Amino acid sequence: MIPGHARRVPPSPVVTGSGVDHVRLAYDYLDAGDLDGYGSLLHSGGALGADLEHPRAPGTRHHIVRIVADGDCVVAIGHLAPQQQEFVDVFTLSAEGMLRACRRYYGPAPF
Repeated sequence: MIPGHARRVPPSPVVTGSGVDHVRLAYDYLDAGDLDGYGSLLHSGGALGADLEHPRAPGTRHHIVRIVADGDCVVAIGHLAPQQQEFVDVFTLSAEGMLRACRRYYGPAPF
């Protein structure tokens, strides 16, 4: 351990599982345009990436292919339809399993 730095305790599997549920719900709320529902999943003081919250073309939907979670990190892999744009979202969870932050990475542009 580094002197002067507290050791971070990883969240329990229950908190990680709750975070996975919140990630799935976040996409459902965003696709439905339910900003209040979406906001209820965010940790106070947290800021998700602009790519996730940025308005998309009407009818755009997130199709999640895979979710991988470990501790306070949840990774969602999928594509936006109908554009077929691939993405990977990396979420950081709060100690309570709320969504604290997200960074989106895009795959190559579809042909």
